[in-house]
Amino acid sequence: MPTGEIERDDVDEIQAAWAREQPGVPVASIGVITRIWRIARLLDDDRRSTMRRLGMDVPTRNVLSTLRRAGAPYSLTASELARRAGVTPAAVSQWVARAEADGLVTRRRHTVGDTRQVDVSLTERGRERIDGVVAELLRHEDDLVAGLDPDEVEQLSASLRTFLASLTARKARSS
Repeated sequence: MPTGEIERDDVDEIQAAWAREQPGVPVASIGVITRIWRIARLLDDDRRSTMRRLGMDVPTRNVLSTLRRAGAPYSLTASELARRAGVTPAAVSQWVARAEADGLVTRRRHTVGDTRQVDVSLTERGRERIDGVVAELLRHEDDLVAGLDPDEVEQLSASLRTFLASLTARKARSS
């Protein structure tokens, strides 16, 4: 087998079997969707295991990472934090309460116009903790893609960006 060439896998066999059993039904998506599902499961298991090893749960990482990526002063309103983290305000409230109890964030309530607002800020301890966790996580995940050369990583990233945008647009149209 030439260098870089991968043997057929069971997904190819599934695709070929459906093409044989239901001629005329499009089966090309099997090669993409089934592999993405399998990769997603493997990556989800790996990320959970890595986060356990690093001593941080996924919700806490999401809160701290979102605040850290916001840039100095590492503070967002609770509603903006929920929006950026892609979760409900109720979920963020629970996550923030846990992070606050661990001294990783602070909450400050105040009134803005006619509404009450909660600002969530990363503490110095929280910033140091997330910086360490993210550095370790990204080094580990860089190792996961090391089987691809840099051009392949870039091409895969671009293809997945296009696919994600297409699915997101499709969902928006159907809503």
